Amino acid sequence: MRLSVRRGAVLLFTLFVVSLLTRTLFRVLKCHGSLPGAHLVSVVRNWNQTQYRYDQHTPVVFVGGFPRSGTTLMRVMLDAHPDIRCGEETRVIPRILALRQSWGRHGLEGRMLEDEGIGQETLDAATTAFILQIIARHGEPAPLLCNKDPFTLKSAVYLSHLFTNSKFLLMLRDGRASVHSMISRRVTIGGFDLANYRDCLSKWNNAVNAMLSQCLTVGRRRCMTVRYEDLVLQPRATMNSILRFLNTPWHEGVLHHEDAIGKPGGVSLSKTERSTDQVIKPVNLEALTRWVGHIPADVQEDMEKIAPMLRRLGYNPNANPPDYGQPEPEVVNNTQRLLKGDFKTPENLKRWDQIPQKREKLNG
Repeated sequence: MRLSVRRGAVLLFTLFVVSLLTRTLFRVLKCHGSLPGAHLVSVVRNWNQTQYRYDQHTPVVFVGGFPRSGTTLMRVMLDAHPDIRCGEETRVIPRILALRQSWGRHGLEGRMLEDEGIGQETLDAATTAFILQIIARHGEPAPLLCNKDPFTLKSAVYLSHLFTNSKFLLMLRDGRASVHSMISRRVTIGGFDLANYRDCLSKWNNAVNAMLSQCLTVGRRRCMTVRYEDLVLQPRATMNSILRFLNTPWHEGVLHHEDAIGKPGGVSLSKTERSTDQVIKPVNLEALTRWVGHIPADVQEDMEKIAPMLRRLGYNPNANPPDYGQPEPEVVNNTQRLLKGDFKTPENLKRWDQIPQKREKLNG
């Protein structure tokens, strides 16, 4: 009974906060003249006082995908480009998108807001302003801004309307590898049973299907799918294609993100993100087939039924391990160096006692 009362109290408090936040955003927009259809602007200066102006028409890159699918590797490689800044996960952007969805036109909350004079266009303007400010002020300014929160691509269609020149990178990975990594590293996601491979693979299938559907709806001109395996095996060719898609010139630094960690205009890492201990290393083959031999036999036998998205994405559900392709020579060299212990932790990480291995809760 106590649990039910507590949940009820939390629900009431959440509804109160949502209503208060909505009214506050509306007043802010009204005071600044940023009513629906107006121009929302964020002005940011860098270390030498160069001014950057961002608005809803500024090109923005959204990187997302199922957790443990290479979203962090993708963003640190982009961060190593001098013209791009992604930064760590914001964590709040997926939350505001979930709240915005709850304020939909057809729900009770949406109708109540409409009755109070807060229409859908006003909510869109407020959401755009919130997201723009978070992305623009999340780190050092750059010609091209990027946001990496895995589940943002569940809202790719909506974001494509808010930010008219935005582009999207959807990271895809063999679901068996993503799920094994999630389970073995204890990365919890709401609704996922980490003691059950079958449950996690089924939910991986549904989540990836939904995000791919969003990407296809946005269209190939604005949404590009990137296989994690391609990024690891052929980083030069893959990054070449990605930078062309983003209309950004080639820079050799994207292949050596580890050298840019902690440097001005380079790669900033979070001590709380679970992939940090992996992306401090150069691109290598260590994690590619680590899942092999860990999937329960009964789950492996039913893989076609549990996760039909595997075959749709080009992965052989019956191959253990699958043939992902041939690595570029530089990746082979990186892997050999790591196996020999020829790798030094980046200087700015030495002050950390260790990369935290505690659980991280992701919001789905």
